[in-house]
Amino acid sequence: MIKVGVIGLGAIGQRLIRGFQDHPEMEIAAICDAMETRAKETAAELGGIPAFTNHQEMLEKTQMDLVYVAVPPKFHHAVASDVLAKGIHILCEKPLANSVEEAESLLKQAQDAGVVHAMNFPLNYSAGSKTFAKLIKENYVGKLRRVQLKMHFPEWPRPWQQNAWVASKEQGGYVLEVGVHFIQQLQKIFGSVEVKDVQIQFPEDPHASESAILAILKLADGTPVFIDGMSQIAGKEEIAFTAYGDKGTLSLLNWGQLAGGKLGEEILPLEADGNLSDSLVDNLVKAIKGEEATIIDFTSGYEAQVILEQLRKG
Repeated sequence: MIKVGVIGLGAIGQRLIRGFQDHPEMEIAAICDAMETRAKETAAELGGIPAFTNHQEMLEKTQMDLVYVAVPPKFHHAVASDVLAKGIHILCEKPLANSVEEAESLLKQAQDAGVVHAMNFPLNYSAGSKTFAKLIKENYVGKLRRVQLKMHFPEWPRPWQQNAWVASKEQGGYVLEVGVHFIQQLQKIFGSVEVKDVQIQFPEDPHASESAILAILKLADGTPVFIDGMSQIAGKEEIAFTAYGDKGTLSLLNWGQLAGGKLGEEILPLEADGNLSDSLVDNLVKAIKGEEATIIDFTSGYEAQVILEQLRKG
């Protein structure tokens, strides 16, 4: 049985807890959160397992095979470094850290520790995004002309995400929270990318995250990548990752819906291949057992962070 520890019990951390619980080869051994009431309540829900408010104490007192780090980004480096120093396999929330330097440090520590180091980038396991990648590989759009990422939010932070750090310039904003998923997909599907121009706008509050971004990037072959982000606008939330080619257009909409069309046709919904659906938790178990697995590791996390920080700093 693989014993798992969870550090950080916010909305994201709670999601994966269910995945760990449901896996027959995993057992949650301990949890940790700075908020004592939240830690105790979650521990009770999990059958009275040990709960901590200090992650170092948890690491000292509990035997664990894997630790999931789901604290806010500015704490990733300190917490993940302590986990890696113990030689424990690690799953880290995105982004990897709160700066390129911190991300590089964690990558080196993970490589030196010789452990499984994984990032929680769920698009790599979902049927919609995996079908998108498969269709690109199968030349659905033909020769690529442009890739575009649209991120429009009527409200940021979103209603279910109301906390100070998600709203902050320091470690929040939708370029970081949402954009990093698609930067990672861009790099995985289309290869390395370079930032050419960024125009970013911030509200009057000096601590608040961006309200708009326009950015132009380029793939290694010169294909342009266009990022269009806005918040505090009328309408519905819209996230669209689109590839335009000389034979057609293909989009991944709002995380999981596919739409596409060939030249001269309408853009219509496309069926995702349900057989491609995969599980991060299943792949973690395989990797820890030394089996072949789909793991997005700290190398990918670092490479995404390099682009992310250039976008965030304008």
